[in-house]
Amino acid sequence: MKFTINEAVHTYNKPTDLKTIAKEIGKKDALAATVNMRLRELSYIPTHDATVEFLDYKHPDAIKIYESTLRYVVAMAVKNLYPNAKIRFNYSISRSILAVFDQFNGILNQTTLNDIEKEVHNLIEKDIPIVRRRISLGEAMKLYDELDMHDKVEILKYRDEDYVNLYECDQYINYMFGYMLPSTGYLSTFNFILYHPGFLIQYPRAEYDGKIPPFKDEPTFGKALKEASKWGRIISGNTIPKMNKFAKEVVSSVDFVNMCETKHAHQLNELGDLIENNIENIRLIGIAGPSSSGKTTFSNRLRIELMTRGIKPVMISIDDYYFGKDNAPKDEFGLPDLEHVDALDVELFNHDMLKLIQGESVTLPHFNFQKGKRETGKTIQIPHDQPIIIEGIHALNEKLTHSIPKHQKFNIYIAPQTQLHIDDHNPISITELRLLRRIVRDQKYRNSSASDTMDMWPSVRRGEFKWIYPNQKEANYVFNSELTYELAVLKKHAVAQLRAIPKDNKHFITANRLLKFLKYFMDIEDELVPCNSLLREFIGGSSFNH
Repeated sequence: MKFTINEAVHTYNKPTDLKTIAKEIGKKDALAATVNMRLRELSYIPTHDATVEFLDYKHPDAIKIYESTLRYVVAMAVKNLYPNAKIRFNYSISRSILAVFDQFNGILNQTTLNDIEKEVHNLIEKDIPIVRRRISLGEAMKLYDELDMHDKVEILKYRDEDYVNLYECDQYINYMFGYMLPSTGYLSTFNFILYHPGFLIQYPRAEYDGKIPPFKDEPTFGKALKEASKWGRIISGNTIPKMNKFAKEVVSSVDFVNMCETKHAHQLNELGDLIENNIENIRLIGIAGPSSSGKTTFSNRLRIELMTRGIKPVMISIDDYYFGKDNAPKDEFGLPDLEHVDALDVELFNHDMLKLIQGESVTLPHFNFQKGKRETGKTIQIPHDQPIIIEGIHALNEKLTHSIPKHQKFNIYIAPQTQLHIDDHNPISITELRLLRRIVRDQKYRNSSASDTMDMWPSVRRGEFKWIYPNQKEANYVFNSELTYELAVLKKHAVAQLRAIPKDNKHFITANRLLKFLKYFMDIEDELVPCNSLLREFIGGSSFNH
């Protein structure tokens, strides 16, 4: 067999696994590989001539495999030390995983954490093989029941296939809904940090060049995640099987949808109180968040919430202050960087906002995107008790509003902060929830395929890390735009698009990963989604689109 690797052809006269090939050609940091553009574990043995690309710590798909394996080994270490304990993993602050005990007889303190860390290092040093097995669905359910993994039994009730994959390591059995490293010894680095009510697990990140990012405590963001976890327990809807119980009947689905929508209404009411109680000072309300957070609908609903309190905000578009492509800063490829803060006329924006706040009349610009240039817009003047709402990628960036005193600004960070799980050991990624929202929205409003959306996603993510996440610390309030029922609605819109991506497409890997957990959701019909719901921004039918 001939394998083309980095344009060089390597010939093998007998079946050879990717792990061996990687070692022979000096790919010491390889964590996975693509074989003819299909993601494969290093234990995979190619059977035909193929083009092979080894993936290291700088590749996001490889890091996902690293992270899944790390969760597996941590769960294994806990099982070895505390056989009756139950641990749950959540995605958390500072790009880490929060591990919490749902069942534990001891006290989680630094000594306990040191013991767990020592056991993880012990398992890594032993370099124990992690072997994939395929068994029948019935066998798997019986096995997980005997292992007291009832959360896995519940999710398998919604599996269509009659077989199940699982991984065994020194008699420990688990499945992380994704590929794994070939042995425990492939785990090279991680950090544990005691963080109430559990401990954080830091691991290498692709967007940080395969290194562990420095820990940054984010109290406001962390509080929102804690509230999300509490919410999941309140409604008994923090795992797919629990959500599916709501979706089985129309009556319970209606209740489920309305409970989640009421959670948004409560947050808006809380925001309204905060702004109303300080309206003498607040002149500018900034709203920012990553892509597909629901900023447009949220801005409109906040505007209406304030109007019910006698506050009549005016919404001003930051986009109208674009210089245009010709005057935008250049990115590393020499192309116009329209996401850069200096792609905006920052000085004019500050000049106009300050004059408006001081009660003066201002003629606003209007950016004509069809012509690619700025034109003269409307002239406005606002009273002293009428705040300005701005929404956009730089709304929380101090550079954009440097002329306005901080006490006159109220900043809102919006993002879905989900604490949803496939099962206890497998949290659902917040980033992938946003990607699904965007796939559905882009197809609905732009007639873009899932593949088109995924083409743009890496650039979108780079912009988020550069311009949004560093400024979230400026937020006075974090609005959790997640709706726990939404994946049961988004599923029917997304699945057909994801299945349409062919196996030889570079995005098949991502599509396959999303389908792996989406298929377990029972549908909730679009008709149950209120017309002013934030979810309507993505599936269509919003009362704000007119």
